[in-house]
Amino acid sequence: MNSQQSIATESIYKLLIKYSIPAIIGMMVNALYNVVDRIFIGNIPGVGPLAITGLGVTMPVMTIILAFGMLIGIGTTTSISIKLGQGKKEEAQKLIGNAITLSILIGIILTIIGIVFVDKILILFGASENTLFYAKEYINIILIGSVVNILSFSLNHSIRADGSPKISAGIMIIGCLTNVALDALFIFMLGQGIKGAALATITSQALTAVLTMTYYMSGKSNLKFTKSSLKLDKKLALGVFAIGMSPFAMQIAASMVQVISNHALKAYGGDLAIGAMTTISSISMIFLMPIFGINQGSQPIIGFNYGAKQYNRSKKAYIVSLCAATTILCIGSGIIQLFPEQIIGLFNKDEELMKMSVEGIRVYLFMLPLVGISITGSNYVQSIGKAKVAMFLSLLRQVILLIPAIIILPRFFNLRGVWLAQPIADFIAIIITTIVIIIEMRSYNKEEINIKTEFAIERDSNELI
Repeated sequence: MNSQQSIATESIYKLLIKYSIPAIIGMMVNALYNVVDRIFIGNIPGVGPLAITGLGVTMPVMTIILAFGMLIGIGTTTSISIKLGQGKKEEAQKLIGNAITLSILIGIILTIIGIVFVDKILILFGASENTLFYAKEYINIILIGSVVNILSFSLNHSIRADGSPKISAGIMIIGCLTNVALDALFIFMLGQGIKGAALATITSQALTAVLTMTYYMSGKSNLKFTKSSLKLDKKLALGVFAIGMSPFAMQIAASMVQVISNHALKAYGGDLAIGAMTTISSISMIFLMPIFGINQGSQPIIGFNYGAKQYNRSKKAYIVSLCAATTILCIGSGIIQLFPEQIIGLFNKDEELMKMSVEGIRVYLFMLPLVGISITGSNYVQSIGKAKVAMFLSLLRQVILLIPAIIILPRFFNLRGVWLAQPIADFIAIIITTIVIIIEMRSYNKEEINIKTEFAIERDSNELI
C-alpha cells in the first residue's frame, strides 16, 4: 500500500501517530535552534542579561524570515497533499522545484534589504544604545543565511507531504545537534560570544538545506525532482502563496506584535523587560512546537481526505489532533505554573530578570491549556484550502485582538498590562474559532446528504432503464 492509499484508508489514529510524531520531533528540534542559542547567550559571563535582551530585539527580524519560510513551506506542502488527493501527481511534482526557486529568490532579497538597513531596522524594533551592539552582531550573520534558512524550512516541510515524515524529522535532528555542538564551540571555546551563536545557527541550517536537497535528488523520493520544475509556474506559485498566506500573515503579525511589545516593554519595564519576554517566548515555544508538529502531521491527512471528499475522515483527523494538542498544553501549563523559577533559571539567573520573568510567564501563558483550539482550528481551515478564513482566524489572535490589547492595557496596568494582553486575545479568539469550525463541519452533513440523494436518483434511473 503506497502512502496516498494509506492516507485514504488507514486508521486516523495510526496516521496521526505516523505523521505527527516525526513532525513533532522536527518542530521541537526547530525550536531548539532558537532556545539553545538563548540559553547559551543568556549565560555568557558578564553580559548575559544585556545579550539576551539584544537577541530579543532581533526576534521580529527572525520572525519575518520564518514567515517567508512558512509561506513557501506550508503553501507547498498543503498544495502537494491536495494535488495528490485529486490524482494530479505531475503538478505535485512541479511544486518541489518551484519551492526551491522561490526560497532562493526571496532569501536573497531579504539578505540585501536587511543588511543595508540593519541599524534603522533594529532601532525601529526596540534596540537601545545598550543593546544595539549585541543585536547587530547576531542579526547580520542570520541575514546572510536567509537563503539556507528558508530553503531548509520549506523543503524539509514538503518531505512530509512526500510520505517520508521520519526522514524529515531525522534531517532536523541532525541540524539541531550540529547547532548545539557549534554553539558550545563558537561561543565559549572560541570566544565568539553572540556572534558565535549566529554562526552556529546558519551553519546547521545550511547542512539541513543540503540534506533536504539530497533527498529529492537521490531518486528515493516519491515525487521526483527535475531541473525543469525550477522554472516558476505562475498558477502553482499563486496557489502556494494563497494557501501559505495564512501562516505567513500570522508570522508577519507576530513580528508586528513583537515590535509593539518591545516598545511597550521598554517603556514600562526597561531593557530587561525585553529580555524577560525573550525568555518567556522561548519557554512557550517549547510547549507550543509540539502543537505545530501535530498540525503539520495532520495537514496531509486532512488535505488529502478533504480533496477526496471523505469529510468524516478529515473531520476525525482534526478532532483527534485537537485532543492531543489540549493534553500536551495542559501538562505544559501545569509545569510552567508550578516550576517557573527552575525553567527560567536555565536562561539566566540574574535576580532582577528572574523576578520579572516569573511574574510575566504566569500571566502571559495563563490561557495555554485552551489555546490549542485556536491553533488547530486555523490549521484545519488552512489544510482544506480555505485560505481567506484561515487568514482571518490567524490575524484575529495576532493582530485584531492582540495589538490593541498591548497598546491599551499597559496604560492601566503598566508592565502587567503587556503580560495580560496575550491571554485576553487568546480567550476571544478561541470562542470565535470554535464557532467557525462548528459551522464548517455542519456543512459537511448537508453535502453528504446531497451526494447520497444524487446517488439514489442515479441508481433508480439505471434500474428503470
